Amino acid sequence: MSAPAPLAGLKVVEFTHMVMGPAVGAILASLGAEVVRVEPIGGDRTRRLLGSGAGYFPMYNRHKASICIDLKHEEGVAVARDLAAASDILVENYRPGALDRLGLSYEKLAALNERLIYCSEKGFLPGPYENRTALDEVAQMMGGLAYMTGPPGRPLRAGASVIDVTGGMFGVIAILAALEERHRTGRGQKVQSSLFETTVYLVGQHMAQKAVTGRAADPMPARISAWAIYDVFETADDSHVFVGVVTDALWEKFCALFGLDDLWADESLRENNARVLARDRLLPRIRELLRTFTSDELIARLEGTGLPFAPIGRPEDMFDDPHLAASGGLEPTWLADGRETRLPALPIEMNGARFARESRLPEAGADTQDVLQGLGYDEARIARLRERGAIA
Repeated sequence: MSAPAPLAGLKVVEFTHMVMGPAVGAILASLGAEVVRVEPIGGDRTRRLLGSGAGYFPMYNRHKASICIDLKHEEGVAVARDLAAASDILVENYRPGALDRLGLSYEKLAALNERLIYCSEKGFLPGPYENRTALDEVAQMMGGLAYMTGPPGRPLRAGASVIDVTGGMFGVIAILAALEERHRTGRGQKVQSSLFETTVYLVGQHMAQKAVTGRAADPMPARISAWAIYDVFETADDSHVFVGVVTDALWEKFCALFGLDDLWADESLRENNARVLARDRLLPRIRELLRTFTSDELIARLEGTGLPFAPIGRPEDMFDDPHLAASGGLEPTWLADGRETRLPALPIEMNGARFARESRLPEAGADTQDVLQGLGYDEARIARLRERGAIA
């Protein structure tokens, strides 16, 4: 079955770098849109990042075409304007005002293409902070997520670029809403999402907790869980498995599954809130019991019971995860050096089909000729632009 392509026919031009902006284009491309990524001459520096940044480019730039333009060159900017004039959607995540100074503001481009939806991905939405430089980590620290993730006194960023990616997702939501409105009005609009406000939205449940209870939320490592049995447990083979008992019916099932007849017979523990208050008494007993099983034995016993459980996986374990392999959760991807790997497909299904399909990472500027010919440029004009250094 071929991958769904609900956005087929939509043209996207992308002026982005790092993660947040490219994530918007990656989602739109996976949904079937035609995405052209504008890179500087020589290619986006994100291609060459080391360490934790080495995965940014392959993860968020599949299914895209690449064109290299010098946006400091007057004729390069003219090419960029032509691309925007022929597009449905523009995505950018440069510093505030950077594209405006090049004459590529929403107002200037909307005058050429009134149907253009112009998505700006920024650190902050308009307000006192809007000109600050922000990164995923900055937003996590400012917005309360790092405080909630680490132990008391030791703020800790989440272990993935969750704000960059979620901010990109909110950008896509705004684009899709603007597309629906364009169906009625015939006009595009400027939409924005941001790192800081995305972070605040994610910690909103903790803000609401303070509003409801009058007590500020504790960092997650120090929190009082809403359930008594809701933790990571050590197993006999020095591994770990998360187990949760989140309803009173599951408490009955848990007790029967592990022979805890005396605990089930204790009617004072029949309701969850009472078990939470008895957590200091219950947890040592449960920890000792579950430590008598290997992780495989514990998972085998829990499988199919309806009890929430999870082995503690690492990112590299996902390459061989049987569920992902069977469900189309990973798509074949060829890296820049020609090696094949598998990377996560869009995590949704439409009409019974997943979005996984083969992808190759574009070489920098690999599609410049084809993209410009699609705009109506002839061979001579393209050659002149190359000679003058406006494109590559």
